Amino acid sequence: MLSRAVCGTSRQLAPVLGYLGSRQKHSLPDLPYDYGALEPHINAQIMQLHHSKHHAAYVNNLNVTEEKYQEALAKGELLEAIKRDFGSFDKFKEKLTAASVGVQGSGWGWLGFNKERGHLQIAACPNQDPLQGTTGLIPLLGIDVWEHAYYLQYKNVRPDYLKAIWNVINWENVTERYMACKK
Repeated sequence: MLSRAVCGTSRQLAPVLGYLGSRQKHSLPDLPYDYGALEPHINAQIMQLHHSKHHAAYVNNLNVTEEKYQEALAKGELLEAIKRDFGSFDKFKEKLTAASVGVQGSGWGWLGFNKERGHLQIAACPNQDPLQGTTGLIPLLGIDVWEHAYYLQYKNVRPDYLKAIWNVINWENVTERYMACKK
């Protein structure tokens, strides 16, 4: 999924731990029984309070925490560069997803660094064409859109794979690459 080159230097990638993006918000699940179903051992008022207030608060807090986590993963200078060059993180995500969906056959969607301009750019490369060799951009994030990357799970529905891929991007690694390229 991610290129092995950092400003032209090959190195092992950190495990893909981070996630960002297209995750849907969590919602309070319905109970599979009525609040009064546990009477007389646990009364309906306790069940209603626990479910609609306490459990709901945990779900809401989880959503808030995940939003903050998303922002923290792509943070600092990288996030500022994304906002500067694409308008917002969501617009960046849309553009990289669209470029990756648009690859005909097999290839890659890329976030690259244009060292000459000092800006981030999105590009797509067919087949094994290298980003830096064909565009001059330094690879920061590569999304593999060869069918072998997603076919067993997503069949021929590349957009579903690209929606899910945002949940496993290692933003620490992308940030390290960006910072190394700026030097």
